[in-house]
Amino acid sequence: MQFNEDAELDTSQVTDQRGVGGRVALGGGGLGIVGLIIYFVLSQLGGGVELPAGSGFSDVGRDQQVGSESIKQKCRTGADANREADCRAVAFINSIQSFWTDQFARSGNTYQPAQTNFFSGGVQTRCGNASSAVGPFYCPADAQVYIDLNFFQELQQKFGATGGPFVEAYVLAHEYGHHVQNLLGTSDRVRTRSGPKSDAVRLELQADCYAGAWANHATTIPTASGKPLITGVTQEDIEAALDAAARIGDDFIQRELGGGRIDTTQFTHGTSAQRQKWYTLGYETGDPARCGTFDTDNLG
Repeated sequence: MQFNEDAELDTSQVTDQRGVGGRVALGGGGLGIVGLIIYFVLSQLGGGVELPAGSGFSDVGRDQQVGSESIKQKCRTGADANREADCRAVAFINSIQSFWTDQFARSGNTYQPAQTNFFSGGVQTRCGNASSAVGPFYCPADAQVYIDLNFFQELQQKFGATGGPFVEAYVLAHEYGHHVQNLLGTSDRVRTRSGPKSDAVRLELQADCYAGAWANHATTIPTASGKPLITGVTQEDIEAALDAAARIGDDFIQRELGGGRIDTTQFTHGTSAQRQKWYTLGYETGDPARCGTFDTDNLG
Protein backbone atom coordinates (compact mmCIF):
# COMPACT_ATOMS: atom_id res chain seq x y z
CA MET A 1 0.00 0.00 0.00
CA GLN A 2 1.03 3.58 -0.58
CA PHE A 3 -0.07 7.04 0.49
CA ASN A 4 -1.00 9.86 -1.83
CA GLU A 5 2.12 12.00 -1.67
CA ASP A 6 0.22 15.27 -2.02
CA ALA A 7 -2.35 14.54 0.69
CA GLU A 8 -2.00 16.57 3.87
CA LEU A 9 -1.49 14.98 7.30
CA ASP A 10 -3.14 16.26 10.46
CA THR A 11 -0.73 15.80 13.36
CA SER A 12 -3.12 17.53 15.78
CA GLN A 13 -4.71 14.10 16.29
CA VAL A 14 -1.47 12.82 17.83
CA THR A 15 0.38 13.68 21.03
CA ASP A 16 3.98 12.50 21.02
CA GLN A 17 5.19 11.61 24.51
CA ARG A 18 8.07 9.37 23.50
CA GLY A 19 11.02 9.70 25.83
CA VAL A 20 8.89 11.27 28.57
CA GLY A 21 9.27 9.32 31.80
CA GLY A 22 10.17 5.66 31.78
CA ARG A 23 8.90 2.22 32.54
CA VAL A 24 6.00 2.14 35.01
CA ALA A 25 4.17 -0.73 36.58
CA LEU A 26 0.57 -1.60 35.95
CA GLY A 27 -1.49 0.06 38.58
CA GLY A 28 -4.06 2.70 39.34
CA GLY A 29 -7.46 1.91 37.93
CA GLY A 30 -6.11 -0.73 35.59
CA LEU A 31 -6.57 -0.89 31.85
CA GLY A 32 -9.82 -2.83 31.89
CA ILE A 33 -10.50 -5.08 28.91
CA VAL A 34 -9.73 -2.83 26.00
CA GLY A 35 -5.99 -3.40 25.63
CA LEU A 36 -4.84 -5.34 22.62
CA ILE A 37 -2.62 -7.67 24.66
CA ILE A 38 -4.37 -9.08 27.70
CA TYR A 39 -2.92 -9.08 31.20
CA PHE A 40 -3.28 -12.86 31.29
CA VAL A 41 -0.60 -13.11 28.64
CA LEU A 42 1.78 -10.93 30.58
CA SER A 43 1.45 -13.12 33.63
CA GLN A 44 2.11 -16.22 31.55
CA LEU A 45 5.20 -14.62 30.04
CA GLY A 46 6.53 -13.61 33.40
CA GLY A 47 5.55 -9.98 33.57
CA GLY A 48 7.16 -7.08 31.77
CA VAL A 49 8.48 -7.30 28.25
CA GLU A 50 11.44 -5.16 27.21
CA LEU A 51 10.93 -3.80 23.72
CA PRO A 52 13.76 -4.15 21.21
CA ALA A 53 15.54 -1.15 19.81
CA GLY A 54 15.48 -0.15 16.20
CA SER A 55 12.03 -0.92 14.85
CA GLY A 56 12.01 1.84 12.28
CA PHE A 57 10.04 4.15 14.54
CA SER A 58 12.68 6.81 15.23
CA ASP A 59 14.62 5.30 18.12
CA VAL A 60 14.05 7.40 21.24
CA GLY A 61 16.11 7.19 24.39
CA ARG A 62 14.49 7.05 27.80
CA ASP A 63 15.54 10.62 28.58
CA GLN A 64 15.00 12.02 25.08
CA GLN A 65 11.73 13.74 24.33
CA VAL A 66 10.49 13.86 20.75
CA GLY A 67 7.48 16.07 21.27
CA SER A 68 4.40 16.88 19.27
CA GLU A 69 5.96 19.96 17.66
CA SER A 70 8.74 17.81 16.24
CA ILE A 71 6.36 15.33 14.66
CA LYS A 72 4.29 18.24 13.34
CA GLN A 73 7.29 19.49 11.42
CA LYS A 74 8.27 16.01 10.29
CA CYS A 75 4.91 14.67 9.15
CA ARG A 76 3.25 17.02 6.71
CA THR A 77 2.13 14.97 3.69
CA GLY A 78 1.57 11.48 2.38
CA ALA A 79 5.10 11.63 0.99
CA ASP A 80 6.37 11.80 4.58
CA ALA A 81 4.14 8.85 5.49
CA ASN A 82 5.69 6.83 2.68
CA ARG A 83 9.17 7.53 4.09
CA GLU A 84 8.74 7.66 7.87
CA ALA A 85 7.11 5.00 10.03
CA ASP A 86 5.74 7.36 12.67
CA CYS A 87 4.29 9.60 9.95
CA ARG A 88 2.67 6.47 8.54
CA ALA A 89 0.95 5.96 11.89
CA VAL A 90 -0.31 9.55 11.76
CA ALA A 91 -1.68 8.93 8.27
CA PHE A 92 -3.54 5.81 9.37
CA ILE A 93 -5.02 7.66 12.33
CA ASN A 94 -6.21 10.47 10.06
CA SER A 95 -7.82 7.99 7.68
CA ILE A 96 -9.51 5.97 10.41
CA GLN A 97 -10.97 9.04 12.09
CA SER A 98 -12.15 10.46 8.77
CA PHE A 99 -13.95 7.18 8.14
CA TRP A 100 -15.78 7.32 11.46
CA THR A 101 -16.58 11.00 11.04
CA ASP A 102 -18.37 10.11 7.82
CA GLN A 103 -20.08 7.04 9.27
CA PHE A 104 -21.47 8.98 12.23
CA ALA A 105 -22.64 11.79 9.96
CA ARG A 106 -24.53 9.31 7.78
CA SER A 107 -26.56 8.28 10.82
CA GLY A 108 -27.18 11.86 11.89
CA ASN A 109 -24.62 11.86 14.69
CA THR A 110 -21.38 13.69 15.34
CA TYR A 111 -18.16 11.76 15.78
CA GLN A 112 -15.93 12.97 18.60
CA PRO A 113 -12.27 12.51 17.58
CA ALA A 114 -9.92 10.74 19.95
CA GLN A 115 -6.34 11.71 20.58
CA THR A 116 -3.63 9.09 20.03
CA ASN A 117 -0.64 9.20 22.36
CA PHE A 118 2.73 7.86 21.20
CA PHE A 119 4.80 6.89 24.24
CA SER A 120 7.88 4.89 25.14
CA GLY A 121 8.44 2.78 28.23
CA GLY A 122 5.37 3.75 30.17
CA VAL A 123 2.53 6.22 30.37
CA GLN A 124 0.03 7.63 32.84
CA THR A 125 -3.63 7.66 31.87
CA ARG A 126 -6.96 8.17 33.58
CA CYS A 127 -7.30 4.37 33.46
CA GLY A 128 -4.13 4.02 35.51
CA ASN A 129 -0.47 3.58 34.66
CA ALA A 130 0.70 1.25 31.90
CA SER A 131 4.00 -0.08 30.65
CA SER A 132 4.79 -0.76 27.01
CA ALA A 133 4.40 -4.47 27.75
CA VAL A 134 0.63 -4.06 27.81
CA GLY A 135 0.56 -3.26 24.11
CA PRO A 136 -1.68 -0.67 22.43
CA PHE A 137 -4.84 0.19 24.34
CA TYR A 138 -7.80 2.52 24.51
CA CYS A 139 -8.68 4.22 27.78
CA PRO A 140 -12.44 4.90 28.06
CA ALA A 141 -11.94 7.23 31.02
CA ASP A 142 -10.09 9.83 28.95
CA ALA A 143 -11.27 8.60 25.52
CA GLN A 144 -7.74 8.35 24.16
CA VAL A 145 -5.61 5.74 22.39
CA TYR A 146 -2.14 4.87 23.67
CA ILE A 147 0.60 3.07 21.78
CA ASP A 148 4.31 2.45 22.02
CA LEU A 149 5.10 2.23 18.31
CA ASN A 150 7.84 -0.32 18.98
CA PHE A 151 4.99 -2.75 19.64
CA PHE A 152 4.87 -3.53 15.95
CA GLN A 153 8.32 -5.07 16.04
CA GLU A 154 7.36 -6.93 19.20
CA LEU A 155 4.39 -8.36 17.29
CA GLN A 156 6.78 -9.76 14.71
CA GLN A 157 9.54 -10.94 17.02
CA LYS A 158 7.53 -12.43 19.87
CA PHE A 159 4.27 -13.36 18.16
CA GLY A 160 5.70 -14.28 14.77
CA ALA A 161 3.45 -11.98 12.76
CA THR A 162 4.30 -11.18 9.16
CA GLY A 163 4.29 -7.48 9.87
CA GLY A 164 4.01 -4.62 7.43
CA PRO A 165 2.17 -1.30 7.21
CA PHE A 166 -1.32 -2.76 7.07
CA VAL A 167 -0.73 -4.67 10.29
CA GLU A 168 -0.09 -1.30 11.89
CA ALA A 169 -3.31 -0.05 10.33
CA TYR A 170 -5.24 -3.02 11.71
CA VAL A 171 -3.95 -2.45 15.24
CA LEU A 172 -4.78 1.26 15.20
CA ALA A 173 -8.18 0.71 13.59
CA HIS A 174 -8.98 -1.90 16.24
CA GLU A 175 -8.23 0.54 19.04
CA TYR A 176 -10.34 3.22 17.38
CA GLY A 177 -13.07 0.61 17.19
CA HIS A 178 -13.04 0.70 20.98
CA HIS A 179 -13.42 4.47 20.87
CA VAL A 180 -16.49 4.07 18.67
CA GLN A 181 -17.90 1.51 21.10
CA ASN A 182 -17.36 3.98 23.92
CA LEU A 183 -19.14 6.76 22.01
CA LEU A 184 -22.07 4.48 21.14
CA GLY A 185 -22.38 3.09 24.66
CA THR A 186 -21.55 -0.45 23.56
CA SER A 187 -18.75 -0.69 26.11
CA ASP A 188 -21.37 -0.33 28.84
CA ARG A 189 -22.87 -3.67 27.77
CA VAL A 190 -19.86 -5.56 29.07
CA ARG A 191 -20.80 -7.60 32.10
CA THR A 192 -18.89 -10.87 31.69
CA ARG A 193 -15.17 -10.31 31.33
CA SER A 194 -13.87 -13.75 30.39
CA GLY A 195 -15.08 -16.88 28.67
CA PRO A 196 -15.54 -17.96 25.03
CA LYS A 197 -18.84 -16.07 24.62
CA SER A 198 -18.23 -13.36 27.17
CA ASP A 199 -19.07 -9.73 26.61
CA ALA A 200 -15.35 -9.00 26.62
CA VAL A 201 -14.82 -11.32 23.67
CA ARG A 202 -17.78 -9.79 21.84
CA LEU A 203 -16.37 -6.30 22.36
CA GLU A 204 -12.98 -7.28 20.94
CA LEU A 205 -14.40 -9.12 17.94
CA GLN A 206 -16.60 -6.16 17.12
CA ALA A 207 -13.54 -3.89 17.21
CA ASP A 208 -11.87 -6.27 14.75
CA CYS A 209 -14.92 -6.05 12.50
CA TYR A 210 -14.87 -2.27 12.69
CA ALA A 211 -11.19 -2.35 11.68
CA GLY A 212 -12.11 -4.44 8.65
CA ALA A 213 -14.91 -2.03 7.70
CA TRP A 214 -12.42 0.84 7.69
CA ALA A 215 -10.04 -1.21 5.50
CA ASN A 216 -12.81 -1.65 2.94
CA HIS A 217 -13.08 2.13 2.51
CA ALA A 218 -9.42 3.01 3.06
CA THR A 219 -8.69 4.03 -0.53
CA THR A 220 -11.71 6.33 -0.86
CA ILE A 221 -11.51 8.25 2.42
CA PRO A 222 -10.41 11.84 1.70
CA THR A 223 -8.32 14.07 3.90
CA ALA A 224 -9.23 17.65 4.74
CA SER A 225 -7.75 18.63 1.37
CA GLY A 226 -10.25 16.36 -0.37
CA LYS A 227 -7.71 13.87 -1.68
CA PRO A 228 -7.78 10.18 -0.71
CA LEU A 229 -4.87 9.53 1.63
CA ILE A 230 -4.34 5.84 0.80
CA THR A 231 -3.90 5.02 -2.87
CA GLY A 232 -3.97 1.25 -2.80
CA VAL A 233 -4.68 -1.77 -0.57
CA THR A 234 -3.56 -5.14 -1.90
CA GLN A 235 -4.65 -8.65 -1.03
CA GLU A 236 -1.21 -9.07 0.51
CA ASP A 237 -1.99 -6.18 2.86
CA ILE A 238 -5.24 -7.82 3.97
CA GLU A 239 -3.52 -11.18 4.44
CA ALA A 240 -0.90 -9.53 6.65
CA ALA A 241 -3.66 -8.03 8.81
CA LEU A 242 -5.39 -11.42 9.05
CA ASP A 243 -2.10 -13.04 10.00
CA ALA A 244 -1.69 -10.54 12.83
CA ALA A 245 -5.28 -11.18 13.96
CA ALA A 246 -4.50 -14.89 14.19
CA ARG A 247 -1.35 -14.28 16.22
CA ILE A 248 -3.25 -12.45 18.93
CA GLY A 249 -6.12 -14.89 19.27
CA ASP A 250 -6.59 -16.24 22.79
CA ASP A 251 -6.01 -19.84 21.74
CA PHE A 252 -2.82 -19.04 19.81
CA ILE A 253 -1.39 -16.98 22.66
CA GLN A 254 -2.16 -19.61 25.30
CA ARG A 255 -0.86 -22.45 23.16
CA GLU A 256 2.26 -20.82 21.75
CA LEU A 257 3.25 -18.32 24.44
CA GLY A 258 1.41 -19.34 27.58
CA GLY A 259 2.63 -22.88 28.20
CA GLY A 260 0.55 -24.89 25.74
CA ARG A 261 -2.65 -25.38 27.73
CA ILE A 262 -5.80 -23.75 26.35
CA ASP A 263 -8.27 -22.58 28.97
CA THR A 264 -11.38 -21.17 27.32
CA THR A 265 -12.62 -19.74 30.61
CA GLN A 266 -9.78 -17.20 30.35
CA PHE A 267 -10.65 -16.04 26.83
CA THR A 268 -11.07 -12.26 26.60
CA HIS A 269 -10.38 -11.46 22.94
CA GLY A 270 -11.60 -14.44 20.91
CA THR A 271 -9.86 -17.24 19.05
CA SER A 272 -7.63 -16.72 16.05
CA ALA A 273 -10.38 -18.00 13.75
CA GLN A 274 -12.95 -15.68 15.31
CA ARG A 275 -10.74 -12.64 15.00
CA GLN A 276 -10.07 -13.42 11.35
CA LYS A 277 -13.75 -14.08 10.70
CA TRP A 278 -14.98 -10.77 12.07
CA TYR A 279 -12.23 -8.71 10.47
CA THR A 280 -13.05 -10.36 7.17
CA LEU A 281 -16.78 -9.67 7.60
CA GLY A 282 -16.05 -6.01 8.17
CA TYR A 283 -13.71 -5.86 5.20
CA GLU A 284 -16.01 -7.67 2.79
CA THR A 285 -19.13 -5.66 3.69
CA GLY A 286 -17.59 -2.32 4.61
CA ASP A 287 -20.62 -1.89 6.85
CA PRO A 288 -20.15 -1.37 10.61
CA ALA A 289 -23.82 -2.25 11.10
CA ARG A 290 -22.92 -5.83 10.16
CA CYS A 291 -20.58 -6.09 13.14
CA GLY A 292 -23.29 -7.36 15.47
CA THR A 293 -21.25 -9.50 17.82
CA PHE A 294 -23.61 -8.73 20.70
CA ASP A 295 -26.62 -9.82 18.65
CA THR A 296 -25.64 -13.36 17.71
CA ASP A 297 -24.84 -16.60 19.50
CA ASN A 298 -22.63 -17.67 16.59
CA LEU A 299 -19.34 -15.88 17.08
CA GLY A 300 -17.57 -18.30 14.75
